Amino acid sequence: MSPAPTLAQTASAPAASAPSGPTYADLVTLADAADLVIRAQIRRQTALKDDRAPGLEPGFARLYIEARTVALIAGRNAVGETLAYLVDVPLDAKGKVPKLKNREMVLFADTVPGRAGEVRLVNPNAQLLYSPELEARLRPILTELYAPDLAPRVTGISDALAVQGTLTGESETQVFLATEDRSPISITVLRRPGQQVQWGVSWGEIIDSSARPPAPETLRWYRLACSLPAQLPSSANLAREPEERRLAANDYAFVMAALGPCERRITSGG
Repeated sequence: MSPAPTLAQTASAPAASAPSGPTYADLVTLADAADLVIRAQIRRQTALKDDRAPGLEPGFARLYIEARTVALIAGRNAVGETLAYLVDVPLDAKGKVPKLKNREMVLFADTVPGRAGEVRLVNPNAQLLYSPELEARLRPILTELYAPDLAPRVTGISDALAVQGTLTGESETQVFLATEDRSPISITVLRRPGQQVQWGVSWGEIIDSSARPPAPETLRWYRLACSLPAQLPSSANLAREPEERRLAANDYAFVMAALGPCERRITSGG
């Protein structure tokens, strides 16, 4: 079978191989963008000539892959027994195209409208070598992504306000987040004299003073750590007094430090 020149292609060549595997944030980013998460075995590969691989980065080859579906790990659409797709792969140390036949991969992909049996990878690095360990890491992520109470995507900060209490060192800061579907999310930071700073996230209309921070490496953690700006935008700070503005900015910085970095190796954004 000859490669179809109109087959949907990946957006760009993948980055060079990372020193270790994908992070939690990488896996959520890929799974969240894909309609299909497929375990597939490569049956045939064909390298496209340069004139049929526009945008190919030096040191890479664009392959037309024919594969057998081993399992649909998760999906919003059906998938057939055979698949075809394009992927850019790095050449080996000798400048040769790696041989992938019979290797099993995890694909994060979308169907191609009007082309039965063809899929489009959602990211240049959306083909990962399958292993039981990788599938085990994916399962809890997919469970959260397909849950009816899916945590909404955070798009930014609506506004923030810090208010000082009657006692020295007492204050409360509230940060209201903007979401893709307009679902309300708010962060509360409480400071009390002689006590540790307490903070939590309310996922709904009611601001819960007993709300807790999201657990690390959960979808709710990802929605915050990987979407919020590093610093509180000045325009979002509704406090009028300089001291209260500083308090709101410092409390926001405290929350971001508590969440920790959104580490990525093979994806960006999210």
